Amino acid sequence: MKFPYGISDFRSIIREDYFYCDRTDKIPLLENTKSQLFIRPRRFGKSLVLSMLENYYDVAKKNEFEEIFGGLKIGKNPTDLRNSYFILKLDFSCVDPTGSAQDVKKALFNHINGCIDGFYRIYKFKGFDLPEIEIDREDALHSIKSLITAVSMTPHPVYLLIDEYDNFANTMMMGVQRSEGRYEAFVHEEGPLRTFFKAIKASTSGSMLDRVFITGVSPVVMSDITSGYNIAKNIYFEPEFNDLCGFRYAELEDVITRIVDECGFEKKKIQEALDLMQTYYNGYTFSHTADESVYNPTLAIYFLEQFEKSCAYPREMLDTNLAVDDAKLEYIAQVPRGRDILMNLMEKDQRVVASRISKRFGIKDMLTDKSRDNTFLVSFLYYFGVLTIVGDTEDMEVILKVPNLVMQGLYVERIQKMLLPEPEDRDDGRDAAKLVYQKGDMAPLCRFMEDRYFKVFHNRDYRWANELTVKTA
Repeated sequence: MKFPYGISDFRSIIREDYFYCDRTDKIPLLENTKSQLFIRPRRFGKSLVLSMLENYYDVAKKNEFEEIFGGLKIGKNPTDLRNSYFILKLDFSCVDPTGSAQDVKKALFNHINGCIDGFYRIYKFKGFDLPEIEIDREDALHSIKSLITAVSMTPHPVYLLIDEYDNFANTMMMGVQRSEGRYEAFVHEEGPLRTFFKAIKASTSGSMLDRVFITGVSPVVMSDITSGYNIAKNIYFEPEFNDLCGFRYAELEDVITRIVDECGFEKKKIQEALDLMQTYYNGYTFSHTADESVYNPTLAIYFLEQFEKSCAYPREMLDTNLAVDDAKLEYIAQVPRGRDILMNLMEKDQRVVASRISKRFGIKDMLTDKSRDNTFLVSFLYYFGVLTIVGDTEDMEVILKVPNLVMQGLYVERIQKMLLPEPEDRDDGRDAAKLVYQKGDMAPLCRFMEDRYFKVFHNRDYRWANELTVKTA
């Protein structure tokens, strides 16, 4: 059995017989809307969805349809639109977010121009009679217009796929090189990202840029673009797409059963492995009416690959490639009340109640959020995978919590770094905590707390020490 760890090329996964959970039955549902925005946390399988659409709709792969899709659900009843588009695919995670706003603009335009140039060369090589596309190295928007003009002289419209639309913009907003005004200059008014999406919006008014599918991590950047691109339907809360990315319990039960049989374990090992995976990797719900939560696919494949190869569970349940970006966590901690929310989430089964999860909100909304339930910040944490939907209160407010043990562990580690930036202090604290739960010896932990946190008090203050003293320290 082969597991596609780190592989997001749909064609390779199917042709080389990798483990794949069929989601091609979602394709007809996706055809109901021409422009869509699909949001999921990082490393949740979004790029594979785009690759599936690319292979299904690409007119140049018409002769490969039976080989790629013949054994899948959509192969039994394909839609009329299959293999009828030129595919233009952009991946904004490839855009360098460092340097000045002008540097990032150049990187963005270089990426767009490179993709358009590749588009022209590949389709010409495959025998399509495309008029020449003029690549403007200084203005990628002109290159887009030239592409649309060229395509209008052919019988095939364009399907535009944009992966990680907010990747470099999020880094500009929250990364280590963030500076005041750089992000805002890029997305507001006539900033490069906003004008790009305005050009895409204008191109969809004709018939040649017929469909657009965009993936990302949060709606913040799209909201900050405002009217630059306000035609995309948000499909990320739709119950029918809850499992478009991610694995269902029954799918994992099937593959675990096969691994247990191959390794010669007793049948009870199946439930043991499933319980372990559920504790560490399950718990993501992306719709209020979804009937089942899903597993993080990257983590699940990491576990399955290790289990199948060695007939033993991974020594580390966390795949280090999923580690949280420290800069983003530090950014959240600097947002009003952000640090308090992160700290509270580390308590056992800590839940958060919010009036709603906001579908659209900009960075200013989050930074100036005065709502009682921190709607925008809670929404932000939900989109980044820190929180997930649990249910609703009687008053129809949303209940959220940390989805699983891996996410809780990731954030405990990062919060330790926030509170104890020096590695030596973290090691001392960890050793002191071990003595409490291993031997019941609290003295070292008390000394640690006093040395690190209570230096701000005089001896006379300890006479009145209480819970407030700890919080103040």
